[in-house]
Amino acid sequence: MAEALLSTEGLTRRFSSGGGLLRPGRSMTAVRNVTISVPRGSVTGVVGESGCGKSTLARLVLRLIEPSEGSVRFKGVDLTSQPPGELRRLRRHMQMVFQDPYSSLDPRYTIAEVLAEPFRVQGERVSRTELTQLLSQVGLAAEMAAAYPHQLSGGQRQRVGVARALAMRPDFVVLDEPTASLDVSIQAQIVALLERLKSELGLTYLFISHDLGLVRYFCDRILVMYLGSVVEELPSTETTPRHPYTRALLDSTFSPDPSQRRRLVSLSGEIPSPFDLPRGCAFAGRCPLASARCREEQPVLEGAPGEHRVACFHPQ
Repeated sequence: MAEALLSTEGLTRRFSSGGGLLRPGRSMTAVRNVTISVPRGSVTGVVGESGCGKSTLARLVLRLIEPSEGSVRFKGVDLTSQPPGELRRLRRHMQMVFQDPYSSLDPRYTIAEVLAEPFRVQGERVSRTELTQLLSQVGLAAEMAAAYPHQLSGGQRQRVGVARALAMRPDFVVLDEPTASLDVSIQAQIVALLERLKSELGLTYLFISHDLGLVRYFCDRILVMYLGSVVEELPSTETTPRHPYTRALLDSTFSPDPSQRRRLVSLSGEIPSPFDLPRGCAFAGRCPLASARCREEQPVLEGAPGEHRVACFHPQ
C-alpha cells in the first residue's frame, strides 16, 4: 500500500443541542471512532445515506471543525495540535471543493476576486496571467474573470470552485459531493475534469458522495459510513461486500449492463435517531441477519486501514 498522505486515529465529533426550560439538552455523535488512511495519489471514496456523517468527516480531516476526540495526521504532522499560524501554512497543501457551487462563492466578488482570495489569505500577490491560467486549467475562458457567480451556470460555478481549490497547488483535495447539485450531463463533465486534474497534478482526493455507483467508478477504495461509523472498507473493484448495509447499497445501484443488474432492495425498519442510538449495532434494527448479540454489542472494524475491513458479527 502507498504511503499515507492523510490518516485519522479514533476520530470522533459530538454535537450538543441546547435544552429549553422544560427540556434538557441532548448530544449526538456525528462521527464515531473513525480510523482511516488515504494513500498518496489515490482516490478514497466515502459513501452512505444522508446524515451518516460524511460531510462532518470531510470538515474534520481539514480541521474546519474541531474533533471531540482522536487525531488527524497530514504528511506526518498532527493537525489537531497545530497552532493557527502553522495550520494556515499547512492549509495551502489541503483544500476543499464544496457541494453547492453557488453558496460557496461570495456573490459580491467577481470570479477574479474569488480566485485571488486564497493568495490574499496566504499573504501573496497573484497576477492576472496566473488567474487566467487557473481558469484555463478548469476549462473556463479568460473573460469569465470579470463575471459574478450569479452570471454563471451551475457547472461553471463548480469549475470555479475547483479552480479556487487548486490555486495554492495543494497535494490533497476533499471533494464534498461536488456533483450532487448538477445535472447528470454536467456531473459527467466535472468528474472527467477531476480525473484529468488528478492525473496532471498528482493529486490525492477524498471523495464524499451518496452515489455508490459513482464512487465505485471514480475511487480506488471505498469507506461505507452508517450513523457516524465506518462499517466497511473495501476496494472499489470488490463485487462481494461483506457488510449487509453495503450489500443493500450495492444491490440498489443501477447498472447499464443488464448482466450486472441486481434486484432493487428496500431496507425495512426506521433509521435510528442519532440523538438516541440503540445499544449494540446501529444497523441491527434494519438488518436481515441481526442476532441477539448484534442488539447487545457494538461490532468493531477489524484489521488495518487499507485492508478489506468490516464491522459486523455476521459478515457475508
